[in-house]
Amino acid sequence: MAKAENIVTSITVEIDVPAALVWEVLTDLPNYATWNSFCPGIESTLRIGDPVRMQVRVPGTDRTEPVHEYLVAFEPEQLLSWEQYPVPENKDAARRDQYIQALGPNRCSYFTTDIFLGVNADKIMAEHGAWVKEGFDNVARDLKRYAEALYTRRARIEPAQ
Repeated sequence: MAKAENIVTSITVEIDVPAALVWEVLTDLPNYATWNSFCPGIESTLRIGDPVRMQVRVPGTDRTEPVHEYLVAFEPEQLLSWEQYPVPENKDAARRDQYIQALGPNRCSYFTTDIFLGVNADKIMAEHGAWVKEGFDNVARDLKRYAEALYTRRARIEPAQ
């Protein structure tokens, strides 16, 4: 079981768009670089058990780190999760969960968590927790900005009937 002090939680943002649009943005992996300042590169089939290969930017730098995890949850408009498993050459382990909650037909909330697991959990939290928190907060803000701008653009192009 993960210790509470080894969990990073982003800010929660309320987004003035339908949960379906936030889900669309989160699962449109080729366009992450368009809006996501923390994870400018990501590849996956988005099938449970398949790899999720990311480039994660260390906040405040131009440096990116490769991160390889596996998709463990795919619940449309609610939850998208991947997990890093320990292997002989790297004992690090973690699980990232991204939560969407509909607050009405055109409004939802979003936040993300990362739980550091395994034998290196305390070390990972000490060395990376602060910048993961900063990065996750940026993702929440980036997602809000991008999704709301996309919704506004689409509303201009496709007026309600």
